[in-house]
Amino acid sequence: MTLGNPLRRLILSASLILLAIWTVLAGPAQAQELRIATSYKLMTLDPHYANLNENTSLLSHIYERLVYQDERLGLKPGLAVSWRATSDTQWEFKLRENVRFHDGSPFTADDVVYTIERIRNFLNTPNGGFRSYLTGIKAISAADPLTVVIDTDGNVPNLPLAFSSIFVMHRPKGEGFQTTEELNAGSPPDGTGPYKFESWSSGEMLKLTRNDDYWGRRPAWSTVTFRIIENPAARVAALAAGDVDLADSIPARDVASLKKRGVRIEDISAARINFLQFDVERETLPDVTDKSGKQIPNPFKNPSVRRALAMATDRGILVDKILSGYGTAAAQIFPNGLPGTSANLQPEVPNYNKAKALLAEAGYPNGFNLVLAGPAGRYPGDSESLQAIAQSWARIGVAVQPAAFPFSVFNTKRASGDFAVWYGGTSGEAVDVILHALLASPNSARGTGALNFGHYRNQAFDAMLAKAESIQDGPERNKALADATDFVMADQPIIPLYHFHHIVGFGPRVGSYVMHPRGWTTAMQALPVTE
Repeated sequence: MTLGNPLRRLILSASLILLAIWTVLAGPAQAQELRIATSYKLMTLDPHYANLNENTSLLSHIYERLVYQDERLGLKPGLAVSWRATSDTQWEFKLRENVRFHDGSPFTADDVVYTIERIRNFLNTPNGGFRSYLTGIKAISAADPLTVVIDTDGNVPNLPLAFSSIFVMHRPKGEGFQTTEELNAGSPPDGTGPYKFESWSSGEMLKLTRNDDYWGRRPAWSTVTFRIIENPAARVAALAAGDVDLADSIPARDVASLKKRGVRIEDISAARINFLQFDVERETLPDVTDKSGKQIPNPFKNPSVRRALAMATDRGILVDKILSGYGTAAAQIFPNGLPGTSANLQPEVPNYNKAKALLAEAGYPNGFNLVLAGPAGRYPGDSESLQAIAQSWARIGVAVQPAAFPFSVFNTKRASGDFAVWYGGTSGEAVDVILHALLASPNSARGTGALNFGHYRNQAFDAMLAKAESIQDGPERNKALADATDFVMADQPIIPLYHFHHIVGFGPRVGSYVMHPRGWTTAMQALPVTE
């Protein structure tokens, strides 16, 4: 039969029109590849080997957590739909139904038990990996296929927050645990996430394909390719040339030129702090002398000296000049407005006259000499900040010799006690995580003070922090943390400098990108342009 019949021609035309409409509407979500240039160098496919953004960001496409931390750092249901403390020493997590791993197996409570046991009892990783999140757990069991019961050694009110950092693995068939070597050697990662593993070249490339059976919202991109490009200039060049659709960790200095080429930019203040830290423990310090070069007693034991130096620090220059506006001046651990921050603490403009008077009252009318150490190239604006701070402190008589080192060298020297005062940076899931590590008194039994290299000790603050940490997530806990922050910052154990901004650029194939303060770079944050 020929197609000359008018009715058949009408039916065929209508079918072609519908097919064309469907193709236009479905095309962006059905057939597009997203090409991302990332600074994150993924070196392992083991989601529990190292607690680094490199792993967290890239492996979050494949694996998921029980609890998700949203863009305001609030806790939201992930693989767990709800959780509650059934007593001071027990938690119950209800799991999501109809979730399957990439191999088609159903997700159950037994997989959560396997994950926790693997981290606690099997892996031996650098710096403990994720084990620190599980220190309060006494036992874990599956009450039924969709209920996990966790018994703790005491009151652990922030256990849901801890689980927002742990990826759930699938219990393999047979006995024993998967090794890191097995995962890296080609045993396909088997998660529940929106993307499936396709291929990986260590330190070079990660390729993913869409999980069409994903339990949540269907991923927008059919395939995702991450190109690991550690050099910032090379990432910028790849984005400008259109070789990639999106690039993370864009240097602030390159934003203007990229915008001229039509690249869109998104940025967000990072959930982290860059700061100056003092050695307040030793009686004398290396490279701290009077103006004649004679060693003097440790001036940083005196809070007035620390306060004077904070008053003489021009954060405006750091943010506006060095970070080109892509930073937020800091007065506390996290940017104002995030959970646990204090509305009372605001960045101050420098007051050199008051700072100099305070320094004189502390017994240093002529100031003193010091070496200010820091890493070079570890954080945006790090070595340049040392120079700017030196110029600010010179105005109150403190002569500073900046000393920037490669991060590995800096880390070794700091641990060896070679520095009196230094520039540092840290991030965490919540305010209390950083307070716990950076400002709480060093105590191996409690696990506090891991980043308190200056050995600052304040028992009253320790008590306030411990009380805040005993409260479950919510407004009461946030207020207690804010009060503890107000109290400790009045003693000026560190000088908060800035929260640098995470900056992402994207080309014409990406319609929008949602930034996360933790600095994650994922395909899920990017939506394609709709026709």
